[in-house]
This record gives sequence, C-alpha cells and structure tokens, in this order.
Amino acid sequence: MADYVLFTDSTTDLTPALVEELGVRVIPMIFNLDGNDYKNYPDNRELSSHEFYEALRAGSMSTTSQINQAAFEDAFGPVLAEGKDILYLAFSSGLSGTCHSAVLAAAELEAQYPGRTVRVVDTLLASMGEGLFVYHAAKKMAQGASLEELAAWAEAERLHFSAWFTVDDLMFLKRGGRLSGTAAVAGTLLGIKPVLHMDDEGHLIPMAKTRGRKASLEALVKHIAESDVPLSEQVVFVSHGDCPEEAAAVVKAIRDLGAARVEMGEIGPVIGAHSGPGTIAVFFQNSAR
Repeated sequence: MADYVLFTDSTTDLTPALVEELGVRVIPMIFNLDGNDYKNYPDNRELSSHEFYEALRAGSMSTTSQINQAAFEDAFGPVLAEGKDILYLAFSSGLSGTCHSAVLAAAELEAQYPGRTVRVVDTLLASMGEGLFVYHAAKKMAQGASLEELAAWAEAERLHFSAWFTVDDLMFLKRGGRLSGTAAVAGTLLGIKPVLHMDDEGHLIPMAKTRGRKASLEALVKHIAESDVPLSEQVVFVSHGDCPEEAAAVVKAIRDLGAARVEMGEIGPVIGAHSGPGTIAVFFQNSAR
C-alpha cells in the first residue's frame, strides 16, 4: 500500500466512476448561483450540471471561489495525522489562486506534522485536461511510483498534455474578459465559433475562429489527429457543457481515429460558469501543448 495519498480538486471534472477507478481524493470547489453557494462534488450531489446550465440559459449569473488555505488544511490534516504523506495535483495557477492556497497550507501543515510531506504540483490544466493528467498520475502511483518519483514525473510531463475547447455562446467569454463586447456581438451575428487552448502558463487563450458549430467541432478532432503521440497508445478525455449528443459525436470521431480509450464527462459548474453551455473540450497527450 502506498505511503501517500493523491489529492486533486473538482475542476478535474472526473466522473464518479473515474474517481473510484483511480482512488484519488477530490476536494470540492465552491460556486455561487443566484446568491446561493454550492460545493462542486464529482457526483453533483448539491446541484446537477444540467440544472446549472439550464439556469445559465435562463439568464442566471454564476461566480466561483478558489479553495482557501483552511479548506486544504481540513482535507490534508487527517491524512498527515495517520502518518501518510500527500501529493496534490492542482488546478491551473493561470486560472485560479487555488494552487497558491495549497502551497501555503502545505507549509503550515509540514510545520505541524514534522517528518510528513505535502507536495503541490501545478498542473497548468483545467477540466478533464487536469483530469486526464490525474488519470495518468494515479496509474503510475498504482504501479508503485513513490511520491517523489510521481511529483518529478508530474512537473516534467505537464506540458505534454493538450487541451482544446470550443464555446457555443460568445457572451460567456465576454463576461470572463477573454473577448471584447464588440467582438462577441459581431462573432455571434456571423456565427463565429472560437477554438481555444491552454497555453504553457495555464491560461485559456483563443487560437482560431471557425464559421459554424460543425467546423469548430471538426477543428477539435483535427488537433487530436495531428498529435505526434500515436492514438493507439492514448487515452482521450472529452468534456461538455450540457450538450451530450454533440459530445458523443466527437467521441465517435475520436474512436474512429483509433484512440485506445475515450472517456466523456461533463464540464462542471466551476469551469462552466466561465465557458457557458454548449462548450466542448478535448484532452490528449502530445509532445507540446
């Protein structure tokens, strides 16, 4: 049995089945919808993703909060008290202060529990891209990797995971400051669907403009097809913002390319508050992002 525990946060958007398969512990992040706070658990026990996206479609507003230092101390403390160490794979520091809170908590807890280790690695990823990274880390842990070996692997390999998104409603990018109001209105009128990706600093940046939904989804699949890691050796994750039929079509296209395994999940409320309903994302390995 490993002498350490692998933690991550709910922005991984891992399905409950994957959480169970991997044996990873998931700390929920908090989102606010219409003045009410909810914890974003993988099983959506407080509010389903469908209910969340229906509320957004009806005009509701949502905001999100990072995991604070106290929450990390509450989650990590009992594990350290049992005599085990911790490796936490964090939500991109390019999108949230969560990773910094974890680093502060780690320093405090290592002082409280002499001889214990809390390692924090910034994945520079989000949604099921972060989830895919955790998937591979958990598999290595199950194969016997030590905490230090796994932390070193995580820091060396995190830029070899690619994340590509397309959004359906440009107004959510406008609200998040990633698109001007003029561009959002003009793009909506012209049927423009942007394709975005996570850069090496963990930011979500626009990369291309496509005309129409079909072209944007084809662009996602094209990026996977161009990966220089053979698809026959790859696990690919696909996540969606309450548009399962379109996401299923993307999954089928990826399977037709010969991917070893393809998993589909939902984009949870923490990411979905900024990307909006209709978002679809693909995540896979590559020599560079």
